[in-house]
Amino acid sequence: MPDPTERVRLGRTKLTVTRLGLGCAPLGNMFAAVPDAEARATVDAAWNAGLRWFDTAPLYGNGLSEQRLGAALQARPRDQFVLASKVGWGLTAGRDPDSIFVDAPPLRPTHDYSADAIARSFDESLARLGVERIDVLHVHDPDDYEAAALAGAFPLLARWRADGRIGAIGAGMNQSAMPARFVERELVDCVLLAGRYTLLDQSGLHDLLPLAERRGVAVIAGGVFNSGLLADPQPGARYDYVAAPPPLVARAQRLQAVCARFEVPLRAAALQFPTFHPAVASVLSGARSAVEIEENARLFALDIPAELWRALRSEGLVDRAAACPG
Repeated sequence: MPDPTERVRLGRTKLTVTRLGLGCAPLGNMFAAVPDAEARATVDAAWNAGLRWFDTAPLYGNGLSEQRLGAALQARPRDQFVLASKVGWGLTAGRDPDSIFVDAPPLRPTHDYSADAIARSFDESLARLGVERIDVLHVHDPDDYEAAALAGAFPLLARWRADGRIGAIGAGMNQSAMPARFVERELVDCVLLAGRYTLLDQSGLHDLLPLAERRGVAVIAGGVFNSGLLADPQPGARYDYVAAPPPLVARAQRLQAVCARFEVPLRAAALQFPTFHPAVASVLSGARSAVEIEENARLFALDIPAELWRALRSEGLVDRAAACPG
């Protein structure tokens, strides 16, 4: 069983992160408002559980997540934790009527991967976080902007890494094909892969993960609950930020039923599954309360019998090429 507080090296960098980290999108009021005090308590609970790895982004609540995380970590020794944020989504005047973040500052996120925009966004993140450095800087969601990211973002981040302004370059995406190309071109030290190596979607297993393992690039598994469906697989649950289609709800319920046979919570299996692949250095778990992150840390370390993983394989719910005990 994995230890959530174990420190592991992030690929070939000098950074070490805990096996479980706190994903801070919920602290930006994703889907529902989180009171300031609860956001602070969530970060404090993660710290008290031994987690020293925190991931945020300007996109998360239009800067609100960065502000809250920075305030909560302000009194913590800076050399004891690793901090990740992102560039590529800039914040401009206006509002986004389709935002999944509620009660966020009145700003509009826009894609911009030019060097000037990246520099501006980075400085704004440093100010919101109240820090002098960000350890891991991901290029965020360049799905439709690959050429722009290659021309603007990555060369600038490479200079910053060489100058010591950042410790590692990453890419944070909800797909595996483009990050695999970034790994192939030796542009990144790590990849934050959201939702593409989970109990529900193992597509990253067939391109990104084997390549990352060969190249010594760390994969950070995010979105392991696939926006909530694997946390509570009921009709109406979210998958990839929207209502899950019935076939996926049914598949998640099949996963839950197998886990129930072994008296294992589905959430525990979802948290632990990515850790078995040798390319995966760490798992990020989002939480909007102290209770949630404390429970996730407990489930991450829960003893799960190898028979469960064999049962998931035999029923066709886990790819036979996936790394699992037993």
